[in-house]
Amino acid sequence: MAKRALITGITGQDGSYLAELLLDKGYEVIGLIRRSSTLTIERISHIQDEITLVSGDLVDEVSLINVLRDYRPAEVYNLAAQSFVQTSWTQPVLTGEITALGVTRMLDAIRIVDPEIRFYQASSSEMFGRVRTVPQDESTAFYPRSPYGVAKMYGHWITVNYRESYNLHASSGILFNHESPRRGLEFVTRKVTHGAARIKAGLDSSLHLGNLDAHRDWGYAADYVRAMWAMLQRETPDDFVVATGQTHSVRELCEVAFTAAGLNYEDHVVVDPKFIRPAEVDLLVGDATKAREQLGWKCEVDFYGLIEMMVAADIDALAR
Repeated sequence: MAKRALITGITGQDGSYLAELLLDKGYEVIGLIRRSSTLTIERISHIQDEITLVSGDLVDEVSLINVLRDYRPAEVYNLAAQSFVQTSWTQPVLTGEITALGVTRMLDAIRIVDPEIRFYQASSSEMFGRVRTVPQDESTAFYPRSPYGVAKMYGHWITVNYRESYNLHASSGILFNHESPRRGLEFVTRKVTHGAARIKAGLDSSLHLGNLDAHRDWGYAADYVRAMWAMLQRETPDDFVVATGQTHSVRELCEVAFTAAGLNYEDHVVVDPKFIRPAEVDLLVGDATKAREQLGWKCEVDFYGLIEMMVAADIDALAR
């Protein structure tokens, strides 16, 4: 029988790439979605007939227990969250309810239904926040600088707690920024690549951004989901930083994206104070040595190839 996996957040960027990966490996894929009058499934529409979508919600533990009992997955990948950092400032309680307590509800449902289920938690580099050391690895202390980072830190530590308290096969991937043409328009990478494409098409003349000097470690989302899967294939659960090990500024992101569109970013990018975070995270760069050595994982798409890919996809989408 095919191995069965449950993915929360399957309609998101990471969920769509992970679903593709698991289907390619012969899995039966179950996607947990929140019941809504309007269902957004653009990212998985091309594989919709190959997966099973079921209703459930991270704020309702009973729904999670029922899904686990009905479908009996061997693996659960928890990718669902309120994942936009800027929104976490205006909706901090909702962010905590889903991104933090939602992890506890899923872990508890697994403990109740089947403790043999292997669990992956999507942790985040935003937990490092005001970084203590550069680069950051699994032993670096956390200092989150947003409600999102705080919520992710709770989700990370409750995963460790359930692993150690109940002997669950529960692992966390501390993923640094990972992007793709499927990234939402509210995230800075896609905002920049889409903005460059719109200016190239004559639809806009300027792009408003916040801190151009913030540095991030940006990788390709399709590369990162391979690390998620690899963590659950190990005999022993553990936590892993997943990153490229290279850092680039938002300014450099703009330069690469606008150059790919045949434009000069300095002619179009405007620094707008309304996009400056209340507490900024200035520098994030990860050390993925442990993932390389123990998971055999590595990046296949570099920063420049990633941004050029995203710009080309946005130009093509606007042309169509």
